[in-house]
Amino acid sequence: MKILKAAVAALAMVAGPALADYPEREVLGVVMWGAGGATDTVARAVNPAAEEALGKPIVVLNKSGGAGAISTAFVNAAPADGYTFLYGAENPQLHGVMGVSDIDYGDMYPINILGRGVAVIAVPADSKYQTLSELLDDIAANPGDVKMGSTGPGGLPSTIGALIANAAEFDVTAIPFDGEGPGLTAMLGGEVDFMPTGISAAAEQLKAGNMRALAVVNPEPVETLPDVPAITDTLPDMAKFLPWGPFYGVFVRADVPDDVKATLTDVFATAATDEGFVELMNNRGNVVMNMSGQEAVDFLAKWQQVTVWALQDTGAAKVSPEDLGIPRP
Repeated sequence: MKILKAAVAALAMVAGPALADYPEREVLGVVMWGAGGATDTVARAVNPAAEEALGKPIVVLNKSGGAGAISTAFVNAAPADGYTFLYGAENPQLHGVMGVSDIDYGDMYPINILGRGVAVIAVPADSKYQTLSELLDDIAANPGDVKMGSTGPGGLPSTIGALIANAAEFDVTAIPFDGEGPGLTAMLGGEVDFMPTGISAAAEQLKAGNMRALAVVNPEPVETLPDVPAITDTLPDMAKFLPWGPFYGVFVRADVPDDVKATLTDVFATAATDEGFVELMNNRGNVVMNMSGQEAVDFLAKWQQVTVWALQDTGAAKVSPEDLGIPRP
């Protein structure tokens, strides 16, 4: 009888997650960066459609810090029940080589890679720099004097800075902020001279004429900013790293039950086709990817390989990718 009871109990434990009516309550979506930044904008754009598909509210919580490490650790420390997920960007893929954290997306499950963006080198509208060449010439002539807005080690600005440093003299003083939104606001307030940022984070300020883009970090101009030159016009050696850009996705703990993962995957596959979300992504210079499963896993691995080895080759990595078991692409 004891053996039978134990077997029944074990079966109940195994069947429990699959039989659970997920979701039974609201779900928490943790945004890796602060309000107003690119990741926050993408998350809040897709969230209403995801709520509708899920049938329950999704509460959005901004939890910035540590170039995304704080929010990633928070989600990984939450119960593995699917009620807490991460609205994340590319940053955790760089945390290992930057000595920020041991957790990257290889330790999580990608529900959906929603899209990717194109970055720009932004300055205030009244900046003395009219071209990227002028900015780079000033940096070369005055090492350490020019201030760059950053989001910390492994963030988009610091990564683009490392790529540029592979092609030009680039001794700047990086001032960290909790996300691209706060950094761009500080730039407009005169706290920094320029900032590499995703088009999506800078789009409204660019349209309003409050800031200018000196170059797009792309091999050619983009439809959103057709008059802004490609960075390779000034730095041809950047071509080997391009196309490159930030990406945005939805992630959960790896040990979340498979049926819950499947539900969330279906939810965000539907939400990523929402007309309002697609329009916002297009207007902000982003490319909708709507990628899940093995395709998403492969994308994350390749992105990490290319980027961390670029950081290693420019001397920006604190830990060798080889020591972390990341092969050259």
